[in-house]
Amino acid sequence: MSLKAIIFDLDGVLTDTAKYHYLAWKKLADELGLYFDESINESLKGVSRINSFEIILEENNASKNYTDREKEILANKKNDYYKEMIEQLTPNDILEGIVPFITEARNNGMKCAVASISKNAPRVLELLNISNMFDYIADAALVKRPKPDPEIFLTCAYALGCKPDECIGIEDAQAGIEAIHAAGMKSVGINVSVTSVAPDIPLKSTAELDFKILSRFG
Repeated sequence: MSLKAIIFDLDGVLTDTAKYHYLAWKKLADELGLYFDESINESLKGVSRINSFEIILEENNASKNYTDREKEILANKKNDYYKEMIEQLTPNDILEGIVPFITEARNNGMKCAVASISKNAPRVLELLNISNMFDYIADAALVKRPKPDPEIFLTCAYALGCKPDECIGIEDAQAGIEAIHAAGMKSVGINVSVTSVAPDIPLKSTAELDFKILSRFG
């Protein structure tokens, strides 16, 4: 097999903290008198924190009501709410099929990394007790360009000592799939709502992950 590494997104692939993101944004929106629902929340998938807040403000025609500094402070306030909520996470929150998939991949000599734009990724992985399953966890604070830019996937590949075409990325968001392909990697999509680039291997859930599917890439 020419593949040497698997690069995982975090939210929606390793675990699902979407409900906590929603509740945290909802709490902030309610405090500010902004409208926010699950439809708007869906559009935030794979989007950075500050850009997510910008989307919420634009939905409310309120972007000009806040300075850039105020937006940063409020987005960080949302993150504080989120960090409090994710403390509830346990290894029981790892998505189905993930642990056996990673275990088999590592047993077959594959390197593994996490490419998450979330600065909370290390803490989430710690709570799930799977940090030691990865050779590299991207530092979101050092990533200048969010997905669909390929920067974070390329960073992971180079950190693992692999060429992009030796890596496969696993994502659950359209922006993530675009980033993987822009990086020159193959992709597996988990329940991706395709609006542009489709994943090379589309799956309905992580329960369908099987190391044998990687053989399709040669």
